[in-house]
Amino acid sequence: MAVSETLSKSAPPGAARRPNKGLALTVIAATQLMVVLDATIVNIALPHIKLALGFSDTSLSWVINAYTLAFGGLLLLGGRIGDILGRRRVFIVGVLLFGLASLIGGIAQDAGMLLAARALQGIGGAICSPTAFALIATNFEEGPERNRAFGVFSAVAGSGAAIGLLAGGALTEYLDWRWVFFVNVPIAILIAVAAPRFISESERQDGRFDVPGALTSTLGLVGLVYGFIRAASDGWSDGLAVVSFAAGIVLILAFVVIERRTDQPITPLHLFRNRNRTGGLIMMLCLAAAMFGIFFYITIFVQTVIGYSPLKAGVAFLPISVAIIIAAQIASAFQAKYGPKLFMASGALLVTVGLTWLTQLKADSGYVTGVLGPTVVFGFGMGLIFVPVMLLAVAGVAGHETGAASGLLNSTQQIGGALGLSILTTVFSSAAKDESKAQFPDFMAHATPEQAAAAKSGGFPVGSQWYSAVLAHGIGQAFIVGAALAVVALLTALFVVKAKASDLPADGAAGIAI
Repeated sequence: MAVSETLSKSAPPGAARRPNKGLALTVIAATQLMVVLDATIVNIALPHIKLALGFSDTSLSWVINAYTLAFGGLLLLGGRIGDILGRRRVFIVGVLLFGLASLIGGIAQDAGMLLAARALQGIGGAICSPTAFALIATNFEEGPERNRAFGVFSAVAGSGAAIGLLAGGALTEYLDWRWVFFVNVPIAILIAVAAPRFISESERQDGRFDVPGALTSTLGLVGLVYGFIRAASDGWSDGLAVVSFAAGIVLILAFVVIERRTDQPITPLHLFRNRNRTGGLIMMLCLAAAMFGIFFYITIFVQTVIGYSPLKAGVAFLPISVAIIIAAQIASAFQAKYGPKLFMASGALLVTVGLTWLTQLKADSGYVTGVLGPTVVFGFGMGLIFVPVMLLAVAGVAGHETGAASGLLNSTQQIGGALGLSILTTVFSSAAKDESKAQFPDFMAHATPEQAAAAKSGGFPVGSQWYSAVLAHGIGQAFIVGAALAVVALLTALFVVKAKASDLPADGAAGIAI
């Protein structure tokens, strides 16, 4: 059974009701907040993590991708596990696993230990996030009570990115980068203790786990991402990069075969037959790639090139979140009148403009002149797109597959972000190497003997005008790929998506909160 069955007209008959619904919702919402903000709270700490654990500019992207791939790849399986074994039980396991992984990440002494912790965090998030959503239906009666609960849940999820940016900046600046991980530990413990007291268990449902499908899809994506990042550091002819690409492709093909043959797939492939849903998923795949690139590279740019503190960097990202929220509310309010296509196409156009603008980043670009304008345009475009894509993901889907359809959208976003960030990293690395060669003669003409010796083995000094020039050039070139992906999304909105207002769920627009 899919997570969607939690959205049935009434709660499961075996779910005993707990008296304090407010505390139950607090526990569930706190879990979702913990998982969502982890996607951004770590971003602000990236420059400090890089220096502390010896990451390179290219390998640093694994701090994001290790979490994203595990979370996105196993999200649908996590929901299925909750359905079959009991949602509250699985929810608690996922929360504790997330907390344990956060502790390991906080005490990590090298890059490998941190990446393992990030992957484990992703697994924990993939278990507790879909079950947290499902537990709302288990614990709240259908109607106004459940609608209010979903509204709070959506608001918390939508604000998580902004909260993560501010929290990550404050923790990194006033304590240490390790606290972006440690902060999850007491929260996870409190949630695990409170859950049995205030949250009702669901009835177990019949079904089987599609473990082969989950593993082949996740490992296949890991192979592709590793191939791109390996190529970024060692070149396209590197043997391990080639093998990684080949293994990734074979595993993805195996995943498709498995899903076609299994009785209870985690990804029902027939969902792709609807051109509007498929168009929306393609757009999300492309645009998530660009979005992850902005959060990753602009975070590095404002701290390393402009020189912002971690907290100031977190504040610098708030306009993006505000733009997304405002645009999403506009799209939600007028969706039924104008239909999804208008918002999807105009949003993709704005995203393309914003990303094209970012290709002009230079070492002397300031925040207002080089970052604020394009990122706000990008954020407003993304906000226009989120609502119609979410609605089209579940439009026309049978009730028992609604959870699979919405989970597929979430997984597509995570997977697109991981793949896209790895592709942007490959372009960044190549462009930065070329610019480094071009800047080298001028640097050597001004360098002290010590600087010259260090540059020959380790590159330009961090913080120097030459390092900033190389970094800015690489980032600008990476966003050319982001802009190209946005163009693909725009063409998809124009020529693939044919949806009209009448194709949307009757009550869909009113229930969306970003």
